[in-house]
Amino acid sequence: MRTTPRSTDTHRHRITAGLLALLLAAAPLTACSSDSNDNPLGIGTFDPEAMASADASESAAAAAASASAAASAEAAGIVTAESLSTERHVITSIPEGLDEQQTEILKAFVHYDEVTWNIWFTGTGIEDTESLLTPEEYNNFLNNFNAVKDETTDGTVKVAVYSVSITSPYSDEVQARVSICDDQSEVVAYDAAGNDISDPETLQGRYEKIVTMIYQDGAWLEAGGETLSVNECAV
Repeated sequence: MRTTPRSTDTHRHRITAGLLALLLAAAPLTACSSDSNDNPLGIGTFDPEAMASADASESAAAAAASASAAASAEAAGIVTAESLSTERHVITSIPEGLDEQQTEILKAFVHYDEVTWNIWFTGTGIEDTESLLTPEEYNNFLNNFNAVKDETTDGTVKVAVYSVSITSPYSDEVQARVSICDDQSEVVAYDAAGNDISDPETLQGRYEKIVTMIYQDGAWLEAGGETLSVNECAV
């Protein structure tokens, strides 16, 4: 934090009106220093090193406050695009005003999407998807992965979530729809020899999609999806 320099008490009651005005003018200066031998009136002098230190302390305090606020928000259960993002799977936006159930659906969708993308990025962890997809979707994903398991994927995928809506709240099998823009423009695919085999028409586009989530056995599972448009996302 920045501090205001103090005048020495021994001279405070004996200064003239002119010196008082001078002291008041100098008071807002921060990171100053005084020496009683060279400066008998105790007027602070500018110290660049002290000011730099004060600025650094202020920046550190601001960063700490921001981290504390983020931690408090997370502890309070507040979900943000940043809190849902990872380095390779970035959530760029989420809808405002989601209720508790919609928030749980959002979190389940993002977790499913992140885990499945990590499998394409790393080539491992296929077993982690079984609890996130319906049995039919899991078999489809497994077949797709085995068909191209010698290929590797690199880059970053960005997802903008437009909406989360419950489509059948009163049925035995509650369903929800998550509307997204799946931006794969920074994703690159390589074959086993390391050759770039990215297909701009099937990989490196921006896809507007609807993803279906189904509530089964106490969890929201991915149950399929539909691509609505290519490179025509609203954002």
